[in-house]
Amino acid sequence: MFPVALSASHIVEAVVVLLLLVVLIKSVRIANQYERGVVFRLGKYNRTAGPGIYIVWFLVEWQTKIDLRTVTAAVEQQEGITRDNVPIKVDTVVWYRIVDPERSVMEVRAVANAVEQVALTALRAVLGEHSLDEILKSQETISNLMQKAIDTATEPWGVKVERVQMKSVEIPPSMQRAMAQEAEALREKRARLIKAEAELAAAEQLRNAAEVIMQNPAALELRRMQMITEVGAEQNTMTIVMMPSEFVSLARNLGDLAGKVAAKT
Repeated sequence: MFPVALSASHIVEAVVVLLLLVVLIKSVRIANQYERGVVFRLGKYNRTAGPGIYIVWFLVEWQTKIDLRTVTAAVEQQEGITRDNVPIKVDTVVWYRIVDPERSVMEVRAVANAVEQVALTALRAVLGEHSLDEILKSQETISNLMQKAIDTATEPWGVKVERVQMKSVEIPPSMQRAMAQEAEALREKRARLIKAEAELAAAEQLRNAAEVIMQNPAALELRRMQMITEVGAEQNTMTIVMMPSEFVSLARNLGDLAGKVAAKT
């Protein structure tokens, strides 16, 4: 009887040891460097474990694994009305990451969906507060406003919004044509201004040249000879009649004299 009893006790001990080994093996958990395990014991939050090897006791504790890497979420296209009553469609991308695993599990359900919904509402609110020109020309500023709005809403959930970017902005075809006409008008205005500035600069240079020539009449003869040389270098049938400058001076003097006589009479 004694050997039989000893064998039975050994069997019981072996079963207990085997059960302990099974529980220990099933309790071992491994988390990567970018993961954390939010551990609950009998339904109550106990700790945040990881990375590496840690124990989650079988049948007593359970965990929810959280990925701490940055998540890229494409927000579905939204149609909104700008402040100047222009309908537009905007595609937005949000980059966020979990910084507090405990709050991301206990404060919100389905944190990814919650962040996307907050991004949708923030996008609609921002679109209604800005005009079309502001949205097209100041996308970086509007993206920063959206980031602050989303980050404020998600901060209690342990989520940090790192960046928000508008991927594309679609406007109605009629508005595109109007904007194209406006851009064309602006380019034409700029071209006319540049041309006017060039003519003004040319007039200033001509005035300076005239003053130099008046100070030295011989310069006029040199300029006339230079012009004849330039015309002669070209293949054309132009006929040039040379008139001495004295004739021009005589005609001017006669005109002045006739004016004085007419004034006396």
